[in-house]
Amino acid sequence: MKIGEMKKTTVIGAGTMGAQIAEVLSRMGGYEVNLVDINDDLVKKGLQSIDARLERFFVSKGKLTPEEKKNIVNRIKGSTSIEEASKGADLVIEAALEKMALKKEIFKKLDESAPARAILASNTSYLNISEMASATQRPEKVVGIHFFNPVAVMQLVEVVRGGRTSNETIETACDVAKALGKEPVVCRDISYGFLANRAYRAMVEEATQMVWERVASPEEIDKALKLGYNLPMGPLELADMVGGWAIRVSSEEDAMRELGAEKGRLHPLTRAMVRAGYMKIYEYWKDVLSKP
Repeated sequence: MKIGEMKKTTVIGAGTMGAQIAEVLSRMGGYEVNLVDINDDLVKKGLQSIDARLERFFVSKGKLTPEEKKNIVNRIKGSTSIEEASKGADLVIEAALEKMALKKEIFKKLDESAPARAILASNTSYLNISEMASATQRPEKVVGIHFFNPVAVMQLVEVVRGGRTSNETIETACDVAKALGKEPVVCRDISYGFLANRAYRAMVEEATQMVWERVASPEEIDKALKLGYNLPMGPLELADMVGGWAIRVSSEEDAMRELGAEKGRLHPLTRAMVRAGYMKIYEYWKDVLSKP
């Protein structure tokens, strides 16, 4: 499948990432998009978020006309059936929960219903592409296309090669990223967290350890990293913003399996914070850790 031949796309998962990917596919790529989730309410919520985001960030700022927005929205259709939505797809991007069993189930369905020409991609931020591909009869057409949040703003897309992903699939995935105004980087799936998240994980762990030791407040730690390394956001405030703490808790088992018990184990501060109902380390510091 060459980039010029691609017209129809499918996105599995209408949540935060899936809806944003669907929007960019329509707005930047001009593709027809089927946005899929498990029930009508979730699909409707995803479509509404696309409409609201286009209005707030593009129409209201004069970057799109109302007519252009209408055309973008009209190219995106909702569905609750993976089989129906993927029947004519040239590219499918899975953006479901980060659970390997779920993703393999989805890829098996996609392999059975999507055309033989279709590329099957995952937006996973750390799970193994080769393992997902094992659920299909076309591992050469399975690839990681990992977008970063917010999709409209972040330039990076990690194109992740599985053990049997073909060079043609990698080339097409990179071309899709470029068509969407993104900068692709290519890596192998043998690295847990691929490139950006692997390095980011180490930074968050060390910053979390400093909070645990009460070396300084989260605000001071983030300030030091932002000013010292010219970062737009500190690792702790970024994790607060995107809900990264809950994600880290839910992915601990996967991390331990891939990295080993010691390196993959969650920091005790993160576990204690989330168990106490806190999703932001700034709030946990203020309410709990800063007290004598």
